[in-house]
Amino acid sequence: RRAWPVRYNRMFDMTNDSGLFRTREELEEREGAYPIGGNRFNSPSGEWLPLYQGRMIWQFDHRANSVRINPQSTHNPYLSEEVSAGQHADPDFLPQPQYYVPAENVEMAFPQSNGWALGFRGITNPTNMRTMIAAIVPRAGFGNSLPILLPIAEDGAVQAYQKEAYLLAANLNALAFDFVTRQKVQGQNLNWFIIEQLPVISPDRFASVRFGAKTARDLVREAVLELAYTAHDMAPFARDLGYVDESGDVRPSFVWDEDRRLRLRAQLDAVFFHLYGITDRDDARYVYSTFPIVEQQETADYGRYLSRDLCLAYMNALAAGDVDAEPAV
Repeated sequence: RRAWPVRYNRMFDMTNDSGLFRTREELEEREGAYPIGGNRFNSPSGEWLPLYQGRMIWQFDHRANSVRINPQSTHNPYLSEEVSAGQHADPDFLPQPQYYVPAENVEMAFPQSNGWALGFRGITNPTNMRTMIAAIVPRAGFGNSLPILLPIAEDGAVQAYQKEAYLLAANLNALAFDFVTRQKVQGQNLNWFIIEQLPVISPDRFASVRFGAKTARDLVREAVLELAYTAHDMAPFARDLGYVDESGDVRPSFVWDEDRRLRLRAQLDAVFFHLYGITDRDDARYVYSTFPIVEQQETADYGRYLSRDLCLAYMNALAAGDVDAEPAV
């Protein structure tokens, strides 16, 4: 029995489907295209959507990197350009892709979309900062380095996906899950046969595990909504999670705040340690110790392994049923 009713989808192959791709210059000069907002173009032949690649996302972040043209390089003319904190703080900002693809081809491959999907980086390494990197992504084209998980063709699967895929997104990005992923990945490709073997938490367990007044589902929903809904193009996702006002309109997106995001992710890791049965603090410390690049970066930025210390504090708070705790770490 499937824990999650999803299927693996590689929408566009960067080699075999390259005839469909256009750079912005090609769109404007050859296709007569013009921007219509939201990183979209229209043209006499129809609408064009951005083609997202794996390097453009990070955990809970569909706007991690743009793709910049480097005309001085013949070996690698396209480089990743990290999105700044100021750009992240602008809910209108969207990353610039290398290519655009016809919207009609996206719809053919993405028929059950409600305006968003769950994707992950298909190229990785067990020695990277993190191995599994997943994000909620907007309606767009996706290259083979960014496979997406879509609902399977079963009764109720689409509705379940739209209501519960945020739980799977949180699971894929959990530190405890990544710890196991690193034991399975031997090369640089995070293939589907590996993903299928990894231990995920079943949807019903999120509802049965409680921390004081809230279930694990409640806590995960609140955190993922705030982490993912930082730009206007994620409004369909927020709507599916019921984040609307009295008139039914989607509420404004959340402000990008690095410190706040670190705390939310530490709380999520604490929730998943409990869900996986890891309640011994020394076991949690060991899991954190296997991510040395994260430790080095946080030590440089904060003078300590802050996410670990926050997670340990949240583990105690959750065990005490204090779901609204803001540890003074």
